[in-house]
Amino acid sequence: MMRAELDGVICSGARRGGQFTYALLDERAPRAKPLGREEALAELTRRYFASHGPATLRDYVWWSGLTVKDARAGVEAAGAALQEHLLDDRSYWSARTSPFRAGPSSTYLLPNYDEYLVAYCDREALVMPHRRGLSGPRASDVLSNSVVIDGVVTGTWTKAARPGGVRVKVVPHARLTPAGGRAVKAAADRYGKFLDLPVDVSSVTA
Repeated sequence: MMRAELDGVICSGARRGGQFTYALLDERAPRAKPLGREEALAELTRRYFASHGPATLRDYVWWSGLTVKDARAGVEAAGAALQEHLLDDRSYWSARTSPFRAGPSSTYLLPNYDEYLVAYCDREALVMPHRRGLSGPRASDVLSNSVVIDGVVTGTWTKAARPGGVRVKVVPHARLTPAGGRAVKAAADRYGKFLDLPVDVSSVTA
């Protein structure tokens, strides 16, 4: 099955309950357009920076598995579709149509291995200042279920079933402000709405 996937014969299909399935690639993506190597590099590069930018070339190499040479060629081939931003003498790239500015205040409970974290090689800007440079188990929080407030990982969270609902336990990296606590509760409520179950939220010290 793996060989058939690598040869482009099959791909992942729709779930059947909890069961994974396969589907013929020609049926799943009937209008796929074959691309030459340079065109494929340009398209992959454009899509990465459109969905993950601003990001560095190093981030793109990490995410794509391309060599630095091919990643640079992709940026060059994407041409006017991308725009470069300099911050602290470092180049960041994004799609030309993507705004390079801070968004509105927002809070999310993200799952482990979420693209927001694992799609970047350098995650320093995503963690709280006092946690930068940590090593060992505590540094793996970015690969845990993460609490993200205004773009920064401010804690972790776990869930446990309870009679008639779900209990969410939040472990913040620093004491939450009253506004932060309300925002986390609202994010948990959205999660409960998705599950169609009531959610209780508890917060403990890291």
